[in-house]
Amino acid sequence: MSLLTLLNTRNPLADAANQRATLAALPLRRSFEEALAAAGHPALRASGLSVLQMNVGRRCNQACRHCHVDAGPDRTEVMTPEIVEACLALLERSDIPTLDITGGAPELHPGFRDIVRRARAAGRHVMDRCNLTITQLPRYADLPEFLAEHQVEVVASLPSVGARQTDAQRGEGVFEDSIAALRRFNTLGYGVNGSGLLLNLVTNPVGAFLPGSQRSLEAEWKRELQRRYGISFNRLYTITNMPISRYLQYLIDSGNLQGYMDRLVSAFNPAAVDGLMCRFTLSVGWDGRLYDCDFNQMIDLPTADGAPHTIFDATAALLAGRPIVIGPHCFGCTAGAGSSCGGATT
Repeated sequence: MSLLTLLNTRNPLADAANQRATLAALPLRRSFEEALAAAGHPALRASGLSVLQMNVGRRCNQACRHCHVDAGPDRTEVMTPEIVEACLALLERSDIPTLDITGGAPELHPGFRDIVRRARAAGRHVMDRCNLTITQLPRYADLPEFLAEHQVEVVASLPSVGARQTDAQRGEGVFEDSIAALRRFNTLGYGVNGSGLLLNLVTNPVGAFLPGSQRSLEAEWKRELQRRYGISFNRLYTITNMPISRYLQYLIDSGNLQGYMDRLVSAFNPAAVDGLMCRFTLSVGWDGRLYDCDFNQMIDLPTADGAPHTIFDATAALLAGRPIVIGPHCFGCTAGAGSSCGGATT
């Protein structure tokens, strides 16, 4: 698998405006606004602010085929110390209970450990969205111990319980390294009942289809990972692949874009709306700009007019009831059982 990203191959879809235009040009049966209205839902607004999500950069040691961030080893964007400070200051002066650190591989940020220490010192729950293979690099070999010491919840990406499917999506040898990382986390107590150390796995479908039942897949994965590798974990989160960035390119290249979007629209589930992550999450980009969710961040749809647009202007009070900016990609979060950074929403 090539480690070059859309940006560094000069792919037109590296431009978020081109992604938005590509989706806007599709002849869909109805818009997301129309789907909400037909289901009796008012226009989306935030219902509070319980998660501050920091995307600390685009650099990653992997370049996965489905990546909606277009992250990779050749990306250089990184959150500056000034923006990190503003994020942590917002966390400390508010009652936001959870800090969600993502990337890229967030651990590659030079201030990652200081961010964790400060958020934990402020009494906040901290989540690290870990790709697992980062722990196999010599410089990050002690990362599991650090995360355990600070009781950080690990949300780890793993496409499949099989090597072939995982490596097809994430690169050759990723499955083997991921299994080694999971075993290391288990030895520290992660994923073990009663330890208090949460190890949750995230899976995206390998292909142009929706994820299966989260409950059924969780039971299957727990059985198979334990039987094959002696690995245990707490929860499995199923996330629908969003039609943006490298996954959008895959859909175009495979001739599946219109069919996939039609499937998302047809699978719209009104019951998934209340649990959408944009209702309670604020996403902060590496450059300090604010978004309603990580997906809006990647296609450059900032917070609505009237709401703060940068972390330097942010207050929890101003953001808690803001209108949510939506687009065709939002069907990805409301299809079937729903989808969010915490898995199914219904």
